[in-house]
Amino acid sequence: MNRALAALIEQAGWTHAVTARHVNAVAAESGERIHYDRSAVGHWLTGTVPRPEAVRAAVEAFRRRLDRPELGPAHLGWPDAPPEPRVDDPWVGDPVARLATLGQDDLLNRRMVLTAGTFALSALSVLSATARSAAALSATALAASGARGSGGRVGAGDVARVRAATACFADLDDQYGGGHARAAVAAYLSHEVTPLLREASGRTRPDLFTAAAELSYLAAYMAMDAGANALAQRYYISTVRLADEAGDLVLRATALRSMAVQAAELGHDGEALTLADAAASALGGRGPRRTLAWITGMRAEANAAAGTRWDALNLLRRTETQLERADSPPETEWTGNYRRESLEHQIGLTLTRLGDHATAARHFTASMRARRPVELRTRVLIGLRAAHAYLRAGDPEQAAGTALAFGDDVRLIASARVRDELHRLRAGWQRYRASPLVAAADDAVAGHDPA
Repeated sequence: MNRALAALIEQAGWTHAVTARHVNAVAAESGERIHYDRSAVGHWLTGTVPRPEAVRAAVEAFRRRLDRPELGPAHLGWPDAPPEPRVDDPWVGDPVARLATLGQDDLLNRRMVLTAGTFALSALSVLSATARSAAALSATALAASGARGSGGRVGAGDVARVRAATACFADLDDQYGGGHARAAVAAYLSHEVTPLLREASGRTRPDLFTAAAELSYLAAYMAMDAGANALAQRYYISTVRLADEAGDLVLRATALRSMAVQAAELGHDGEALTLADAAASALGGRGPRRTLAWITGMRAEANAAAGTRWDALNLLRRTETQLERADSPPETEWTGNYRRESLEHQIGLTLTRLGDHATAARHFTASMRARRPVELRTRVLIGLRAAHAYLRAGDPEQAAGTALAFGDDVRLIASARVRDELHRLRAGWQRYRASPLVAAADDAVAGHDPA
């Protein structure tokens, strides 16, 4: 009998099934797809030792639940697992060197970088300190760029090429998901962009660092969409640090806002709220109204998850007002991407957190229908969320009809987020398979669900 593990499960207040679910979830944050259930936990209690990646995930799950960062395998009654590859603090050191190493590891040693450590809540604890120092960092970087003169070999043409490449990669991501063309993005960062950053000087330097931060942001988003959340987190941190070097507070806020999305999707609601508030603080109420609306909408969702209903609804109303008053920059600009259909999606996510699934489903559907052809991945993802919301609202046939409308498109998408949404939807409607429509929808998408 593993009494140490039994004692921790009791302290956590978990059942065997809940324990297995938390272990699976932590492992998934690093790209590990394990599927333990309550019977597996029963075997652990009778003396079975799980494989090393499960040991690491279980230790991390109990650390979070019990707020005991010192826990190790021995506290769970298991021998020490092989150590994880050491991951340095991503907030310190030369940001260009870190980006080069990150891209190179992503490209050449994919398996290691996907599984090296879990999504680290500890990496978010420094945000308050970095927020306080962001202005100072930006001022220092801009002063340094002027001091270095303007005689470098890097010019405006290099900045334009990096941004053009980023736009092409972003279109591929929008259409086919983050699992497609990620190696190309990593290669471009490592072989083309970081050498330019080392040479940049003078007036071109801030623009080049901003362009590099935009590509790092895209790499982070693609990694998150592919299910490599530990890797995505490091790319997001690189984005914040490059934005600080450029003095670009809008891009800093953008990265923090997307880190909030990542934390929310992984179930870290407190961290999501902290990140969303940090994104708002980075701009201090100034900046493009469209960007302010994008951040305010995420704050609404995070407050809903935290249980502050009225704050969430008030922030949603503020988001709509900010969006209505927004100017209309070209959609090639970062600040031009938050549109009415984006707000509809945000409302759906917020109402889902508040338990109003029927209304959330209508907003998800409106968002899905307004998406442009290039946004295939986003349309499918939101469509699955709409279907799941209809199911939760007690309308399985509407859920099935929604899924049937885009069923053929799922096969084109390389996205762990889409795959996970699909799996949850199929698990939810199994009890309704007596309905011919539900059975037809399940059969239509079954081949795209690997679980």
